[in-house]
Amino acid sequence: MRCPYCRHPDSRVVDSREADDGQLIRRRRSCPECGKRFTTVEEAVLAVVKRSGVTEPFSRTKIVTGVRKACQGRPVDEDSIALLAQKVEETVRAKGAAEVPSHDVGLAILGPLRDLDEVAYLRFASVYRSFESLSDFEREIETLRAAAAARLEGTAGAVVNAETRTK
Repeated sequence: MRCPYCRHPDSRVVDSREADDGQLIRRRRSCPECGKRFTTVEEAVLAVVKRSGVTEPFSRTKIVTGVRKACQGRPVDEDSIALLAQKVEETVRAKGAAEVPSHDVGLAILGPLRDLDEVAYLRFASVYRSFESLSDFEREIETLRAAAAARLEGTAGAVVNAETRTK
């Protein structure tokens, strides 16, 4: 790392710390030539590759905007949307790739959005998956109903098992 004071091409790392939940690394450096200290900030840039092939930086704000549109008129608060966007970013970053297809970002949104609000999920999925007919909506609603029934059976089974154990 070049010294910003004397332009010496080398420096020594004195201290390293994580910032922004591990998204940034702050390094305190010392120049062996002039002896001055300075700080550098390193950030892992995550890029999203669009369908057209264009690459752009990952933006949590774009996720919040898209989910907010899907949740318009629904009883979903801003904190829940921000939390969902954070989960999506964590999921995408956990893949460890520097570039992620936009399709993967959309898939990462669908799961948490389904748990947050089913109507908002249907709105988002209809655009994301390009629903073309009523049957596309019906098929997705049936999938949601089947998942809800499975959750209810799992909960009912847990209650029955708990009652059996207490007797």
